[in-house]
Amino acid sequence: MSFEVPDACTLPTAAQPLRQAEFEALCSTALRRQERLSPLHLRLTLAGGEGLAEAVRDLAARETDCCSFFDFTVTPTDGVVVLDIEVPDAHVGVLDGLSELAARPVPG
Repeated sequence: MSFEVPDACTLPTAAQPLRQAEFEALCSTALRRQERLSPLHLRLTLAGGEGLAEAVRDLAARETDCCSFFDFTVTPTDGVVVLDIEVPDAHVGVLDGLSELAARPVPG
């Protein structure tokens, strides 16, 4: 991602590129829409096969374990999974980085 990992993150440094790769893989395969509802709130609409909602919940839970400032809400609806990501003011840069990551073109 294009931001520095915040001090509040407890994920070991060696594991951080792997977590970034998980978010990149999710966005490159499942992202259908990105909305910035406010500077502190990003919504990703994802589509994929069976098990997508559980995979998104798992990733969100693991990310919350290391970066407790994130507030993730996973909502499966009408064949898609909506992932709402909210952060406090102090971490808007992290949300900006996630938004940039999601907007990257899929390599082809």
